[in-house]
Amino acid sequence: MSDIEPNNDRRAANEPMTPGMRLTSLQSRHKALDIKIIEIQSHPYQNQLLIQRLKKEKLKLKDEIERLKDEMIPDLNA
Repeated sequence: MSDIEPNNDRRAANEPMTPGMRLTSLQSRHKALDIKIIEIQSHPYQNQLLIQRLKKEKLKLKDEIERLKDEMIPDLNA
């Protein structure tokens, strides 16, 4: 887990996460990474390796968000 994730530990540890809750969590993490990347890029001496790692993590989150959205939307051809 990343240090820029929002703390979403308000629910009980044994309470399952619904797909909608998971989607919201992933979207929040994606937005937080975007903000962090912009913040780092605004400095004159940028840590390019960190930026590259954060962008990869952001892309993985985007892929997971899209996969989850696809799972949540019923197949209209069925």
